[in-house]
Amino acid sequence: MAYLSEAGINILRECVRMTVETERAYRRHLLQALGWVCVGLGAIGIVLPVMPTTVFLLIALWAFARSSPKLHTWLLENPYFGPYIADWERDRVIPLRAKILAVTMMTGSGLWLAFGTSAPLPVVFGVVAILIGVAVYVVTRPSKPAD
Repeated sequence: MAYLSEAGINILRECVRMTVETERAYRRHLLQALGWVCVGLGAIGIVLPVMPTTVFLLIALWAFARSSPKLHTWLLENPYFGPYIADWERDRVIPLRAKILAVTMMTGSGLWLAFGTSAPLPVVFGVVAILIGVAVYVVTRPSKPAD
């Protein structure tokens, strides 16, 4: 095995290259599938107020950016989904209207969980703590691009 012929070395190189190319293809397809699932969940979120839209669209944008420039561009330019995420990708900005809606929905969800369900107290505290952390993050992001 210490002495491989030139033909043997070429065969090994071809196998390694095929393996890397195959891995990249699988990764690209998995990221595209994840992107489409998140686009679907984001579409559901537009109709159902209890489902987040922007989070799923940002995940889809991330997945498409790493797997298909064409799908990435399509999502940013989409008339329904693009406005939700274009500001974030370009300027890391969350519009004021979106902040108000997000914090209102998180507050409503926390109140409903605390007083409208029989969820155990540790679950309520845990979920409310997460919601508060997310609300603080959302509120502290800029509302307008820095000029």
